Amino acid sequence: MEPVVKKPMSGARSALFLLLAINLFNYIDRQILAALEPDIRANFFAASDVNAMTKTGLLGDAFFVTYMLSAPILGLLADRFSRWIIVGSAVILWSLASGGSGLAATFAILFVTRVCVGIGEGGYGPAAPTILSDLFPIETRGRIMAIFCAAIPVGSALGYVIGGLIGAHLGWRWAFYLVAPPGLLLGLLCFRQRDPRADARHLSQKSPRRSISDYLNLFRTRSYLINCIAMTLMTFVTGGLGFWVPAYLRYRNQSPAVGMTIFGLITVVAGLVSTLLGGVIADRLRSRFAGSYFWVSGIGMLIACPFFVATLYTPFPAAWLPMFFAIFFLFVNTGPSNTALANVALPAVRATAFAVNILVIHALGDVQAFWLLGYIGGHTNMHVAFLFVSGIIFLSGLTWLIGVKYLPADTAAVESQTAE
Repeated sequence: MEPVVKKPMSGARSALFLLLAINLFNYIDRQILAALEPDIRANFFAASDVNAMTKTGLLGDAFFVTYMLSAPILGLLADRFSRWIIVGSAVILWSLASGGSGLAATFAILFVTRVCVGIGEGGYGPAAPTILSDLFPIETRGRIMAIFCAAIPVGSALGYVIGGLIGAHLGWRWAFYLVAPPGLLLGLLCFRQRDPRADARHLSQKSPRRSISDYLNLFRTRSYLINCIAMTLMTFVTGGLGFWVPAYLRYRNQSPAVGMTIFGLITVVAGLVSTLLGGVIADRLRSRFAGSYFWVSGIGMLIACPFFVATLYTPFPAAWLPMFFAIFFLFVNTGPSNTALANVALPAVRATAFAVNILVIHALGDVQAFWLLGYIGGHTNMHVAFLFVSGIIFLSGLTWLIGVKYLPADTAAVESQTAE
């Protein structure tokens, strides 16, 4: 008997396109701040202030702390109400706040605008991937998540390029102004979409059941917890590097405009290809290796580690080559790790699963990386700070490989309950 091939739900591809576009501007908004950090620092602080980098690092913390704290609250709402309304409202809020960053007359006002951006993305982060998880079957979920997550390297790179070029030619404030209008338009388009749970309830004539045990079981799921730990370490790496790469390139005597443009292009090509490839490979290996999502994630990080160390000891311009491969393997895990999150959480509590993951990985990941790497860089140098990052890369890959043992059974348990 041939296996039944499941098809995506109606409207799945248009939803994917819209959420992909929103995710693109999500990461443009995030990394524009990183690209402009040296200019913002020069605008608000004296060159002799040894704590200036630590203070500008707090702008990243302002975003991520509010992002991680608002995500669980808005994730619970996303489990109960139309996720498209929550996503649309969230996108409009963060777009207005991002544009408002350019109007900030003081560092305190700029800090507040980044708080508002964090709240907006706290509504989007838990809801968007769960919409895609409901629209597409598990057999193709890895590559769909990879397509969705492809916006991470592309959006990040565009943020660096836009921030570097616009900041150099028009000033750092204009870089914030220009990203607001597209986000507002995308937010309005969300209100025209229909939540797939509404279609499911129409067909089954019943709402998904939730109980306190469903939430408690999530925290008893070992692969979910291990995935959160590995993603926390990975987020420390990518968040810290994303924020401090402009300062590192200046430390290595690379010009801001040229250095950030090259780094942005490398991130686009290496990050995009590896993100898509990671999801496809993990999906195809799933029939042979039930823990493929963790295998691909862990091995990718372990390979990235020596390339990253080589980047630190190779003179420019030759250093761009190992940096390319380091970024390539750093992004391989993006689709598989997010797919694993979806696969081990029941649909009724999936948004909460993503929301808790957001809370954990940012509270213990990049929020710590911003100030810690800034502190290390300010009191020693950026080489020492980035060398510290290489050890975190290794630990992240090792953690995913430890979780391989538990992922197959946890995934099968959720699929069995969902089928029932």
